[in-house]
Amino acid sequence: MPLRRELNHFSEVEWLKFLKLDFMKDELDKNKKKVGRKPKADKAKYKYAFRLSKVENAKFLALFDQSRLSNKAEFAKRCIFDNEIKVIYYNKRVYDFYMKLTHFYSQLRAIETNYNQVVKILYRHFHERKAAAFLYKLEKQTIELAILTKEITDKIHSLEDKHITKGTLK
Repeated sequence: MPLRRELNHFSEVEWLKFLKLDFMKDELDKNKKKVGRKPKADKAKYKYAFRLSKVENAKFLALFDQSRLSNKAEFAKRCIFDNEIKVIYYNKRVYDFYMKLTHFYSQLRAIETNYNQVVKILYRHFHERKAAAFLYKLEKQTIELAILTKEITDKIHSLEDKHITKGTLK
């Protein structure tokens, strides 16, 4: 009486083929020769290239010789990553605003010098009473100008502190 097989069983031919393939894989794994370098855990995949002029190349080679490293790539990596690089960040709009404020401040300084000249001219060409009346009006305007100058200098200092920052990357 023939053996009864279920649908999920292999036939003998299929079973032998499977065993043969499994055996062959084991044999191939055993016979593999371990030659060549061992693979690195963190393989360097990215490449960068740059060009140097004759003067720059001479300086690069002199620094490379002083470092006594085995290859130039290692020297370049150490120069880039071991040294401190200073990076300055600035916002163009803030920078433009800062330049306009400083220009405006310089104009206010020019007004101050003109103020001294006006006072001298008033006393030279008018009597003391009339000059004092003009100076009273000028003094009120000067106080407003001094307050405005103080506000501008405060804004310039706050912009320097907040937006024009210097940072270093290691």
